[in-house]
Amino acid sequence: MSIFATFTGLEPLALRFALASAGCVAAGLGVWAVTALCRRWLPAIAAQRSVWLLGQCTIVAAFLLILMPQSERLRVLPAIDIESYATPAPAARADTGTASPAAAVAEAPAALTPQSMLACATQGWLLLYALGLGYSLIQLLRTRRALHALAAAGHRTGAAPVHTIEVDAPISPMLFGLFRPRLLLPLHLRAFDADQRQMIVEHELTHWRRHDLQWASAGIVLQTLLWFNPFMRLLRNQLSWAQELGCDRDVLHGRPATQRKAYAAALVAQLKLQQTPIATALAFGHVTQSTLADRIALIRTPVQALRGPWTRIATLAALGAVLAASLALRPSLASPSAAQLSCVALMDAATGQQLRRDGQCETRATPASTFNIVVALMGYDSGILIDEHTPVIKYDPRYTTWNHEDWRIDTDPSSWIKYSNLWFAQQVTTRLGATGLQDYVNRFGYGNRDVSGTHGAHDGLTQSWVQSSLQISADEQIAFLRKIVNRQLPISAKAYDMTARILHPQTLTNGWTIYGKTGTASPTLPNGGDDDSRQYGWYVGWATKGGRTIVFANLRLDQRQEDYAGFRTREAFLRNVATQLDTL
Repeated sequence: MSIFATFTGLEPLALRFALASAGCVAAGLGVWAVTALCRRWLPAIAAQRSVWLLGQCTIVAAFLLILMPQSERLRVLPAIDIESYATPAPAARADTGTASPAAAVAEAPAALTPQSMLACATQGWLLLYALGLGYSLIQLLRTRRALHALAAAGHRTGAAPVHTIEVDAPISPMLFGLFRPRLLLPLHLRAFDADQRQMIVEHELTHWRRHDLQWASAGIVLQTLLWFNPFMRLLRNQLSWAQELGCDRDVLHGRPATQRKAYAAALVAQLKLQQTPIATALAFGHVTQSTLADRIALIRTPVQALRGPWTRIATLAALGAVLAASLALRPSLASPSAAQLSCVALMDAATGQQLRRDGQCETRATPASTFNIVVALMGYDSGILIDEHTPVIKYDPRYTTWNHEDWRIDTDPSSWIKYSNLWFAQQVTTRLGATGLQDYVNRFGYGNRDVSGTHGAHDGLTQSWVQSSLQISADEQIAFLRKIVNRQLPISAKAYDMTARILHPQTLTNGWTIYGKTGTASPTLPNGGDDDSRQYGWYVGWATKGGRTIVFANLRLDQRQEDYAGFRTREAFLRNVATQLDTL
């Protein structure tokens, strides 16, 4: 099977995951811009842990909401239409009549189409994400082991609210352990002034009292889940920065200038002695050369934290606006990106050679108005229908019209097919009766053969083929159409002839004559209601030229638009597939 196969059951998820990934990066840019403005105009915002963690949560929320299919309704940008029907690659024909269809398909070169390239790219990104997530988790486990190894190599010191361990390693004093907090103190801390040692230990214990380990762990988890988003790392670093500033403020509160100076000197000395800080621990010296000067300046001249509600309200409103914008302004792919079902299938009617089969052609869906082909065959075979214009059935206001003006008129077989008039088909099936309808469907071998209708509603005669019990796949449509073309159904010759005539065949510029029927219907939700956001679009039939006939079945499930899904499916087929029939 080619790696450039069209959409399978995994591909809609992969495509939506790719959209969510891009959307959360865009949301990250918005969050970072908002926080940059806050830092510029409200410097004290840097000391607020909640701002940075909420920033991360906003990005994660954007990612998760975009993953939800219902979020499609929130966007305001038009959908990006990626054509479902790419130019098919020429299929190899059998040299002899003994060549099997499977062999013929195997010999056909894979078509590199925009759809297949998109499918390959999105599935590749899903795989890359999984690998990146695995690598990130491995790195966290290695860090955890390193911290535990350091703790195991040290020895316990005097009593403290948390376990204190002195280690002979060039590290910063640090607090780690979400469930069993431990404080690691390097031996070189003994060379520091007593006041400096006391303030450094107090700094780490302040982290413990403020529950900073829990805050830091949440930030690390969120960053790990969206490891590919650079703004998650930036925000998590700012969260650590805010935690350090908060502890500095609490430790130095009310202390004289001499102790503040000593505290800053200890910070500089520690930075010179330590190795690279460990990301999963809260460390006194968790600074870099680029941030050291700023932190010392804040230590010497502290900025009062803004504790009033308006700062937080304004920040929350700004983050909420970023989240709303990321949903409303994100691009959405029309079919097939939004599709959960897509199939293009063509077969040589005489030999059964499969010329093309892309997508989920084995998946069943409601036949919708494509069932009118079946109703026409039954109607002409039983004598209910006479010719193209007989009988004319009078319109009755009690008939279902669904606001179709073309359904509110007296209708004959020709206009019935042209306008897909549901009530005309219902009149034919009602005159056949439940036994007659079931008998024909069984003899035709049509789909799942279930014309019982909605459970408990006893509407099989009038509704079974409309979002109800009767289901058929594109593969089964192809098999049924071959029986029509090859006249293998137990019906009269007149039924074949008249059905073909009322399908309103059209001849294309390349000489192929198309006999086709569209169908449009909404999927049914688990609660039994209609899905107002999506539509099935069918186009099935056969194409003839010279002595050759090709049967086809196309099915799409995509986002509801102003025009009918069946119409869009037909137009895409006629534009991009039917023009290439000579190459099959």
